[in-house]
Amino acid sequence: MSKLVDSVAAFVRPVVERNGCELWDIEYVSEGGQWHLRVYIDKVGGVSLDDCERISREIDPILDEKDPIPDSYIFEVSSAGLERPLRLPAHFQRFIGENAEVKLYAPLDGSKCYTGMLAAYDNGSVTLDRGGNLMKFTKAQIAGVRLRLV
Repeated sequence: MSKLVDSVAAFVRPVVERNGCELWDIEYVSEGGQWHLRVYIDKVGGVSLDDCERISREIDPILDEKDPIPDSYIFEVSSAGLERPLRLPAHFQRFIGENAEVKLYAPLDGSKCYTGMLAAYDNGSVTLDRGGNLMKFTKAQIAGVRLRLV
């Protein structure tokens, strides 16, 4: 994670956890010329709109006070979603045995996208079980990994 994201996570995590949720991820990205700070949360049984609104209202004044981002941005709190991206080692470990999609930077055997059961994660490398055929992708090959509903 970046220093900015780590800094925001330090004061956001207690708010999220106090509200019975888990901090899944934070991203600070530019889209259409506007910066967005997104806090993704998760909860057993699913995240509700009320969860997102309550947590957003609690975090907003803290962001104003701490002012970790000098430029203007849009702040959002959202569910991690059913087809959530997997970025951290804990994300991968939690979802071993679930269906996932691996997108690659460059084609491998004519494709840049592979789906299968997440069989293993090791220091950035991901192994998918594609009907008994294990495919291992290195960290350098992987553009992104997300859960996949079947």
